[in-house]
Amino acid sequence: MPDRQDDATIAALRGGDERAFAALVDLHTSALLRVAMAYVPSRAVAEEVVQETWIAVMRGIDGFEGRSSLKTWIFRILTNVAMRGGSRERRSVPFAALAAAEDTGEPSVDPDRFLPPGHELFPGHWAIMPTRWPTPEEGLLAGETRTVIAEAIEALPKAQRTVLALRDVEGWSSEEVCAALEITAGNQRILLHRARTRVRAAIEEYHGAVEDVTAQLMNDTAEQDP
Repeated sequence: MPDRQDDATIAALRGGDERAFAALVDLHTSALLRVAMAYVPSRAVAEEVVQETWIAVMRGIDGFEGRSSLKTWIFRILTNVAMRGGSRERRSVPFAALAAAEDTGEPSVDPDRFLPPGHELFPGHWAIMPTRWPTPEEGLLAGETRTVIAEAIEALPKAQRTVLALRDVEGWSSEEVCAALEITAGNQRILLHRARTRVRAAIEEYHGAVEDVTAQLMNDTAEQDP
């Protein structure tokens, strides 16, 4: 539901306050673009969708009834615009349908990494634990790690990438994501879990490779020492 900040923003927009509109655009455009990319086939079309969305927001703000938060209202406008734009491109589907189409039914984590259900002491627990990688605070390859994360996110299926970006990059709550994308809480959890698992696997694989290379360099150095 709307909050006091929404009320102030809505009043400013209805009063023609250009600074309020510019602040709103700065606040939401990156997330709007992320969501639009899930619906349409190219970034260029997504940017057009975002522009049309902001035009629709300004034209429709007087009719906003406050039945949802301002953010949710804006993103539902985006969805409608994207669906129309995507239809012209013949490649757009509802977000829930997109998520369902991407679901292969495969487990997020290799089952071989867990102990069998009938294990005597720890049924279903980790058999091969995720490896620990250095944190950016520890100063090891922080820039490279960020690149790995960005590339892993970009490689995600559209629905997973969109939910992960809204939750972990934009900082949205699960309720906000569900409202904006019109998906169930269960679907949101599944998409987020799978996306985070893939990104974690990419980081784990990268740092495993770094450890292997580092160990080899240390061995080579030791062999060269007199």
